[in-house]
Amino acid sequence: LSTRNIFYYGKIRLKSTLIKYEHHQKGENMNYEKIKNESFELAQTTADERNAALKNLANLLKTHEKEIIEANNKDIQMAEKNNLSPQIISRLKFQGNKLKDAIKGIEDVISFEDPLFKTTLKRKLADTLTLKRITCPIGVIGVIFESRPDAMVQIASLCIKSGNAVVLKGGSEAKNSNILLASLIKEAGKEAGFGDNFINLLEDRSDVGELLKMHNYVDLIIPRGSNEFVSYIMENSKIPVMGHSDGVCNIYVDSDADIKKAVDIIIDSKTQYVSACNAAENLLVHEKIAPKLLPELQKTSATSIKLLGTKEVQDIIECEIATEDDFRTEYLGYILSAKIVPSIDVAIKEINENSSHHTDCIISNNEQSIDKFTRAIDSADVFSNCSTRFADGYRFGFGAEVGISTGKLHARGPVGLEGLITYKYTLSGNGDIVKPYAEQEKTFNFVDL
Repeated sequence: LSTRNIFYYGKIRLKSTLIKYEHHQKGENMNYEKIKNESFELAQTTADERNAALKNLANLLKTHEKEIIEANNKDIQMAEKNNLSPQIISRLKFQGNKLKDAIKGIEDVISFEDPLFKTTLKRKLADTLTLKRITCPIGVIGVIFESRPDAMVQIASLCIKSGNAVVLKGGSEAKNSNILLASLIKEAGKEAGFGDNFINLLEDRSDVGELLKMHNYVDLIIPRGSNEFVSYIMENSKIPVMGHSDGVCNIYVDSDADIKKAVDIIIDSKTQYVSACNAAENLLVHEKIAPKLLPELQKTSATSIKLLGTKEVQDIIECEIATEDDFRTEYLGYILSAKIVPSIDVAIKEINENSSHHTDCIISNNEQSIDKFTRAIDSADVFSNCSTRFADGYRFGFGAEVGISTGKLHARGPVGLEGLITYKYTLSGNGDIVKPYAEQEKTFNFVDL
């Protein structure tokens, strides 16, 4: 392949010759041992080599914009024909500002300091023994993601920068976009001297089952999908899993909040991009401010948000009833479930019980309330007086993200470069043996260097 490739209905036109692009990789035919071996080679690449691959990718996305849009439009048309939801179609689009943001994200990742082989601890254990802790790639990462072609670009750019090989399984509704993007990513790496297996694309849902068996070759799985899907991954693989399932995000409006700021934040959190996992789903309002806030919110958002409310909410505004299940549901639509609470303590309890521990926010002018909320809420992202939509790797300055992690080990919140590296300990000596230390002939004299 070359940078002059033109993607057209699953084929590649190279100069004047039409070549069938054999893009499909069945899970059982993918050589995971080769992928693992190539990950060791990637771990030895220099920062300049990895940045060169990223520069190539940014350039290829620019020069192939027309082909990307054509492939993406084909996916969108098929999605519309199959009556997929507006939320899925919105996620599926990869053109215009989304494409520009993806390119900008790659450029940001290029500018970041090399995350690999940094010494994070150096300690003299004894006269001739020096211990170091150094950062290194995780190895081979499997990422299963939803109908977002831009996610493929983000994931690939972070894996390239962090020296990880990656196996990708995107949503079937984005098949044409994903095939083209994977070919461009592979070409970008090959031009920088990478091998054939640093990026690998699976297309069939059945291939996921094969991927989950590869615990000898795959070091980490990052699934992005429904709660049921993530649970299935965890229950059917020995491979460590990092990620999140639902995005049930909450906003609590405290008793002394600014009404206008609160309304603006709530509307942005719910509607700015309604199908995102960091869009707000639930609203909790202190009983003292509810009579002022709820009518103003309903008036301002009448055409954009459908409010569901408990009986106490219905006593103040006209809306449909909200059940307890509604407060545990990720609608990814223009529905907001609201309830009134008597105190911040009750709000915190409700959120910790019903939240998916993704992103939760307090709107308040009381610093003590903000501090209490921030300390007590058990979520990956805890905000005050700002939209939940800021919960994003790009907006955090990470350049991109492979996903959001609601776990508490290794990585939490938007997972950028730091979430894709681990570390190893190196110990250098001069013929040292343990026996004299065990027999107390010698002693350690720990000194941090």
